Amino acid sequence: MNLHEYQGKQLFAEYGLPVSQGHAAHTPEEARAAAVKIGGDRWVVKAQVHAGGRGKAGGVKLVSSLDEVEKFARDKLGTRLVTYQTDAAGQPVSSILVETLTDIAKELYLGAVVDRASRKVVFMASTEGGVEIEKVAAETPEKIFKATIDPLLGPQAFQGRELAYQLGLNATQVKEFVNIFLGLGRMFDDLDLALLEINPLVITSAGHLHCLDAKVVIDSNALYRHPRLKAMDDPSQVDERERRAAEWELNYVALEGNIGCMV
Repeated sequence: MNLHEYQGKQLFAEYGLPVSQGHAAHTPEEARAAAVKIGGDRWVVKAQVHAGGRGKAGGVKLVSSLDEVEKFARDKLGTRLVTYQTDAAGQPVSSILVETLTDIAKELYLGAVVDRASRKVVFMASTEGGVEIEKVAAETPEKIFKATIDPLLGPQAFQGRELAYQLGLNATQVKEFVNIFLGLGRMFDDLDLALLEINPLVITSAGHLHCLDAKVVIDSNALYRHPRLKAMDDPSQVDERERRAAEWELNYVALEGNIGCMV
């Protein structure tokens, strides 16, 4: 089960990770009120869909007035956002994330996934943040650094330090990275995650690490243990056929065409 960015960041904050102050809005009026609550005179507004590539598709914008915040929400809410990860119909936009603006000096990547081959969680880090990690893996795999987590020991600080050194971080940033790494490791295990990504994990102009994005996927087979997370599900982001199948606890993958296979 996928979470929206704002939901993922709420979980990040609970585990002590550095995230921007932000609020989700479901109406233009709520978006304006969120900006007022945050304060300041510049914000980032983001359409919330379960797909990457929102920035290139016009789903992310820097704004400098309350009227711009409200206009963005009015233009995007109730529409469908088409990105390179969606089909031609796109994904429906039912919420907008309004958050503080972060000054970016450099973009990194940090993610974790269950490696089916080794049956362990593998963390991946790269200096090539802000772009599709699949593209980095295909074109420059040497820029991706990995740490395999022992399921009995959990993530270790030395593994975080090794990744941080490979990313070229300074002493202060190494400490911050280790805290993020350990927090994500606990979160991955506690919440039965299947995948998480911070893309980008940025170094701010002040030299600190900051989680600018959040992609969180929960193992659907473990949702019975996490009713709070299950309540975060947004069925509008799922194919109608898959949604109906899930109601009967069936695993169904919607594909094009008219040929079916049941095993």
